[in-house]
Amino acid sequence: MKILVKTAIRLSLMVLVVAGFYSCKPKKATNVVQGDAASKVYVAPGKLDEVYMFASGGFSGQVAVYGIPSGRLLRQIPVFSVNPENAWGYSEETKPMLNTTKGMIPWDDSHHPVLSKTGGNDDGRWLFINANNTPRIARIDLTTFKTAEIIELPNTGGNHASPYCTENTEYVVGASRFSVPPDETEVAINTYKQNFKGVVNFIKVDKESGHMNLAFQLDVPAIDYDLARAGKGVSHGWLFFSSYNSEQANTLLEVNASQKDKDFIMAVNWKKAEEYLAQGKGVKKPANYYHNLYDESKHMATSELMKEVMTLDARALKDICYYMPCPKSPHGCDVSPTGEYIVASGKLAATIPVFSYKKMMAAIEGKQFEGEFDGINVLKYDAVLAGEVQKPGLGPLHTEFDQNGFAYTSFFVSSEVVKWKVETREVVDRIPTYYSIGHLCAVQGDSKQPFGKYLVALNKITKDRYLPTGPELCQSAQLIDITGEKMKLLLDFPTIGEPHYAQMIQADLLVKNQRKVYKLEENKHLYFAGNEKQAKVERKGNEVHVYMTAIRSHFTPDNIEGVRVGDDIYFHVTNLEQDWDVPHGFAVKGAGNSELLIMPGETQTLKWTPKTPGVYPMYCTDFCSALHQEMQGYVRVSPAGSSTPLSFSTGNTAAAK
Repeated sequence: MKILVKTAIRLSLMVLVVAGFYSCKPKKATNVVQGDAASKVYVAPGKLDEVYMFASGGFSGQVAVYGIPSGRLLRQIPVFSVNPENAWGYSEETKPMLNTTKGMIPWDDSHHPVLSKTGGNDDGRWLFINANNTPRIARIDLTTFKTAEIIELPNTGGNHASPYCTENTEYVVGASRFSVPPDETEVAINTYKQNFKGVVNFIKVDKESGHMNLAFQLDVPAIDYDLARAGKGVSHGWLFFSSYNSEQANTLLEVNASQKDKDFIMAVNWKKAEEYLAQGKGVKKPANYYHNLYDESKHMATSELMKEVMTLDARALKDICYYMPCPKSPHGCDVSPTGEYIVASGKLAATIPVFSYKKMMAAIEGKQFEGEFDGINVLKYDAVLAGEVQKPGLGPLHTEFDQNGFAYTSFFVSSEVVKWKVETREVVDRIPTYYSIGHLCAVQGDSKQPFGKYLVALNKITKDRYLPTGPELCQSAQLIDITGEKMKLLLDFPTIGEPHYAQMIQADLLVKNQRKVYKLEENKHLYFAGNEKQAKVERKGNEVHVYMTAIRSHFTPDNIEGVRVGDDIYFHVTNLEQDWDVPHGFAVKGAGNSELLIMPGETQTLKWTPKTPGVYPMYCTDFCSALHQEMQGYVRVSPAGSSTPLSFSTGNTAAAK
């Protein structure tokens, strides 16, 4: 043990020294930005950005939307974490979206936004995002920029290699970062090799509605699956996953999972898996998980407990999975626009291995195996390798592509982006980043037809890039122009959370499909009030339901009496506006959750259980008109058991007798 600890200390010191050397401020850093950079990122008032960037919020659990090239934050989309700004997870309509088998989970760690695809190209319909901590995959509707669906992943620990979609969004897949015992069985941790397993989840996506269902799980050996990409073009029908910890260590992984020279890229033939399912070779097993779906017409989410899952065993069905050896502790695993090349990035490697799909298929056909790992055939390294990018930098992580045959790889330790030619693997340019870059993204840079033009570096350290804000600093992104032979730094801009990954797409692909209002005539909410005459207050035992309307600049009703301490009061507020960008807010003093933010034509519900008698103000929280301040009212709460009759009104000026 002492030897392992000493080794760990030496490794850590080495990494810190190298990281410190490369992360310090480069000489003449002020000269890196070109003189015309400001004009290239300036978006004049009233003009729109050219590109949307969707960045994961990391430990915020959300997705952030930026305009590029300006770097302006346009929206935070709540997904896996509650958000009091718009009552996500607080309103009665959205609470079911955060339901899991562990109960209502108010937080998660979101990592990898991935756009839906048609023909291998981003189609702008949906955005998928993974929850790493409590394994889930969410689908965001890009007509509304709202989370439409969340599905929990059973038998999965750490949903990190997720949520990558196939060429036509047939599937969205997510694999376990942490192998765990199946069915959450309690076993000794040091029986990892005997009792733990990995899982790849295949989520089938309906091509019209986008609705997801867990089609099947693929049981794979117990190692850590990190990132992935789907094949495209010639490699359509395959998926490629990076993995580490082929040592199958369960403690002190910085040492024990770094012993071997090579780990693996796992190639998965999902078309073959479908064939086996059609032949009846899948096995249904008990598995509890929740499927949460938001109905736009009812403005209401439902949560359904699912109780079984179809499984396939990759070790028993030998031609589904293959391992390709890869140096060392690979992180990124990216597929070129043609689908021919699979680029792996070993965090501790001095080269970038580039694998060939054609050579992989020939090696499989020729049975060029160096042996097996836990029942999975391991292909010979030289048999599948197209070549290596030599001396590219230190700490390669992620690669994306442009439309001109170039790849761009991030290097964490040497804090730089390196540009290289895909066919020849020749390094042609490099640019420093500030500091310690993680992921990067180019516009549609993982598709068959990349747009290019811009690349964004997502950096981990920002200690002298912005005004200091105490111990906790913002995260950072840097916009880089990739239109010429040399990359040019254009802009620094801060980001929320920790954006592990982002995707960029031309704005025109989304703007044309935007929903601006919810039509009142299509509102099917159970407690919908379509006009002020339908507004009312009803008692059902200790439940009081307020059918309320909001319009500039009053609520109906705005005076409510006869509710009692201990009543569960449900304010069902319908925004009667039908103009774009006229939301209304609603809050009542003492509510223990959040406000509501109700879009035009939408109905949302706030639950309040008053604890003491009194008169409580309620008001609109979102500025809506010149008389916004006057958009207010009162709720009179009487003691429990009071005989004060239930009444409601708006505009009643009669004095009390």
